[in-house]
Amino acid sequence: MALTYRQLLVAVPTVIKAGNVPNIVGDAGLGKTALVTDVARQMGAAMFTTVVSLVEKGDLAIPVPPLTSDSFVDTQHYGRLANVQYGYAETLLRIIRQAEREPNRPIIWLLDEFNRGTQAVQSELMNLVLQRRVNSLQLPGSVHLVIAENPDSTMEEFADSDYAVAAGDAAIKDRTVRLVMQPSLDDWLNWAAGIGDRPRIAPLVQQYLRKHPQQLAPQEHGDDLYPTPRSWERVSKNLTELLKLPEEQWRQLVDDVFSGDLGSVVGVEFAEYVKQQGQELTVDGLLSPTGPQQFADAAEFVKLAVMKSWVEQNNHPRWNIVDHAALFSDYARQLSPDGQFSLATAVGESHQQIAEELVASNREDAAKLVDWLARVATRADRGAE
Repeated sequence: MALTYRQLLVAVPTVIKAGNVPNIVGDAGLGKTALVTDVARQMGAAMFTTVVSLVEKGDLAIPVPPLTSDSFVDTQHYGRLANVQYGYAETLLRIIRQAEREPNRPIIWLLDEFNRGTQAVQSELMNLVLQRRVNSLQLPGSVHLVIAENPDSTMEEFADSDYAVAAGDAAIKDRTVRLVMQPSLDDWLNWAAGIGDRPRIAPLVQQYLRKHPQQLAPQEHGDDLYPTPRSWERVSKNLTELLKLPEEQWRQLVDDVFSGDLGSVVGVEFAEYVKQQGQELTVDGLLSPTGPQQFADAAEFVKLAVMKSWVEQNNHPRWNIVDHAALFSDYARQLSPDGQFSLATAVGESHQQIAEELVASNREDAAKLVDWLARVATRADRGAE
């Protein structure tokens, strides 16, 4: 049995409100941390994270020597002893300060990669999970613990798992609610779309995964690099930066860069998909009834490429820009400020005859287009369109 991202957005808060500790189990890169972040946002909670795999024994409560003479104890026969106190990890201090500052606001403390910590570390954290205590410090009631783990072979659903984990203590298993997470393309794409016009994941990545849903998190894969929701997020960020480079440069890099996140097979396949995009949107497509929607859905570099192609092939009898001045202007204004400048510069420097034809036509829409191109080319209104 397993739950999708959307189902867990309901299940995790429900378990928390019942006073229990959710233990979210799923493969690496599936989105467990992003899920808990969304749960915290949904609950209006402050969120803190401790990556247990990076914790050393003693990190949570480290003995420190007292700083005043009053903190020493003199014995009658055995000399002077330090009355040792304990210093708490910075995360714990921040949690306590948050609870004191906003006592009525819930706090979620995620213990991430819990079973990738050593047995000694897990044992040290057991008081947090089982008794909500670190030495003499009691956790505030507003603090809700959430555990995230990778599968291990002792779990019924993951007998074939080969993660390098330390199997959890039986007491932890008995006192937490295991919620197994499974990938869901629909849920991930819903998350990827973001809010409003600010997607979390580049539209081109979303389009590719709609066409190849099995590549979000393939069940069968090698031991080296392979796609996960987290790796696709990195690919999205790399893609955004790559497409800011000149086309000749990014075409030389995409195979290796994407393979570095997705593995060579899927990485090269996605790179080819990116390279093909300019061929999917044509000038004829822009002039068709579905042109506006195709243009709106295309990546920025594709939009700029097809607009420059239109300029280059202006002498084509069906594509003369004078005949489509208003439409050309509408499309051009949808480009980013940098794209608008690049397009206007191309017209001004290499295709001056287009501007001359527009002026000679004595058409109002053509005159407006000439004026707009001139202003953008001189950067007078760059970024204002």
